[in-house]
Amino acid sequence: MELIKKNIHMDRIKCKASTQITMEDDINITDSRPDVYQLIEEQGEVVIDEIRAVQDHVYVKGKLEFSVLYLSDDDVRRPASMQGSIPFDEQIYMEGVAPTDSVSIKKDLEDLSVGMINSRKLSVQSLIRLGLYVEELYDEEAAVELSSAEPVEFRQKTINLASLAIQKKDIFRIREEMELPGGYPNIFEIFWQNCRLGETDFRISEGKLSLQGEVQLFFLYEGEGENRPVMWYEAVIPFSGVLDCQGLRERMVDDIACQIGHKEIEVKADTDGEERIIGLEIVLDLDMKIYEEEQTEILSDVYGVTKEIEAVSGVGNLKQLLMKNTGKTKIAGHFKVAAGLPKMQQLCHSECEIQLAETKIVEEGLRITGAAAIKSLYGTGDPEVPYDSISGTIPFSYVLEIPGISPDCTYKLDAVPEGLSVTMIDADEVDVKAVLVFHGIVFNHYEEPMIQEVKVTDLDPDKLSSLPGIVAYIAREGDSLWNIGKKYYVPVSQIKDINELASDEIHPGDKLLIVKGIS
Repeated sequence: MELIKKNIHMDRIKCKASTQITMEDDINITDSRPDVYQLIEEQGEVVIDEIRAVQDHVYVKGKLEFSVLYLSDDDVRRPASMQGSIPFDEQIYMEGVAPTDSVSIKKDLEDLSVGMINSRKLSVQSLIRLGLYVEELYDEEAAVELSSAEPVEFRQKTINLASLAIQKKDIFRIREEMELPGGYPNIFEIFWQNCRLGETDFRISEGKLSLQGEVQLFFLYEGEGENRPVMWYEAVIPFSGVLDCQGLRERMVDDIACQIGHKEIEVKADTDGEERIIGLEIVLDLDMKIYEEEQTEILSDVYGVTKEIEAVSGVGNLKQLLMKNTGKTKIAGHFKVAAGLPKMQQLCHSECEIQLAETKIVEEGLRITGAAAIKSLYGTGDPEVPYDSISGTIPFSYVLEIPGISPDCTYKLDAVPEGLSVTMIDADEVDVKAVLVFHGIVFNHYEEPMIQEVKVTDLDPDKLSSLPGIVAYIAREGDSLWNIGKKYYVPVSQIKDINELASDEIHPGDKLLIVKGIS
């Protein structure tokens, strides 16, 4: 007698930890940059250089890279910028992590503020949150069938699974060249640039992963010419492509994290030798997990007809996809120019960043609370302060519907802004509208009794002789043909034949004739 088993390939979180890092430093303006008259805005990015695990601890080495846009302290106030970095080296307690584990990290720049100490020195303060986790792959061995030369009865049950079919990292390159429209002066120097990844969509086909999305590009530049005009240019650059992915099949479910890993903007000369071509090269880092939903029949019980058979069961830890869902919510608000700042004459560029404060499992799904941080660069028409920025936050609370969710579920959530609209009401106030898009994938984790082995022994003669040869059995509440057959060592099919039953269904009060098969 042999159990036929199937390996179920799954993944789970082995251990995780999180920490906040507060960073503060005074940064000198580099000699090649002009003195600071007034700060306009700043942007930053957390870069991880090294992750090293030891027993129960993880060492993380990285840096905060930041850029500052300001007005120069010259006779003519002109935009200027500088870049800098602040390193960090952290030891984080993470119970259960081992030196051989591969540690993944999620990094968020929760706050960045830059202040002016004097015309050659800035104060930089930031708050960084690091989330660390170790994922492990594991196999559950499930008995799905029984092979036996002896007559034996077994039954199966259907379980729903999300097996991990593919796990890999890949990259996707975006290369584009754009020419400045007519009416824009040639580019002499780029003061400030911003490049963000917009909504990205993935589609699965046989052996292929298709992706499409858009990149949002903005830059402020000094034009060629006697007056050295300050100009800005922004564009939405669509992209699409296909990656080969062996083993990929339709109807699989993707869980893909996509972010910009490298970006480079280069100004090139056109065919006339004029600096009007913008070359953009972006590398998207893809962290791919592909799941396959399946229904598997596993053995749930077994009994012998001519032999005593005992099923030895254990507990399997299984994972199933509860739901993958996308939801949207609209936000709106008004911001005013702060007292003492110059009035707005023209908006140059606006951007939105979603700051998640809390994600909580509730009865209806995932309750997401946070704020959308909006920042707009504007021109003033004032030669003393020709550019400045206005910013504000719009709080939100939204429930992404996930029917059947429970506190034991695990989830992954991404939030992306789309359709940002910032318009001037007057010189002091702007109207803001946007749509926030939430992508969530939720898994249910559960324990399932699973037969691990069967023990076969000879029937006890005394027990067998105590059973009557023929029994007139009246079904009671909770009875089934399986339980009755198991009690009397009779195949279910034999009970059905003798009693001319078309199905396995019986009801309390039904009269059954049970004939013992062996003596």
